[in-house]
Amino acid sequence: MKTTIYHNPRCSKSRNALALLKERDMEVEIVEYLKAPPSEQELDGILTKLGMEPRDLMRRKEKPYKEKGLDNPALDRAALIRAMVENPILIERPIVLVDNKVALGRPIDRIVEIL
Repeated sequence: MKTTIYHNPRCSKSRNALALLKERDMEVEIVEYLKAPPSEQELDGILTKLGMEPRDLMRRKEKPYKEKGLDNPALDRAALIRAMVENPILIERPIVLVDNKVALGRPIDRIVEIL
């Protein structure tokens, strides 16, 4: 079972999600997405599997959201995804991929559902 977590070690929710995966003895690929953000194609695929639009996965209280005018309703999906890749602090976390399933770990129970 291939497991990947888009992780921010400074985030308690992300640390809790990683601990959950390790408690279950899962081999986990840890992607510190602030250092190595997903590509636009990867993020688009994650959003599709989550059934979300980009703004649903954006941290709207982060400074770049307002500074870059990302609340503009005229921005399309591709522009929002590009903004998230260029400013990965905007990506909500943790995101866990298990085989072909994806969950946003807020709340952490969502991760349990895909294990």
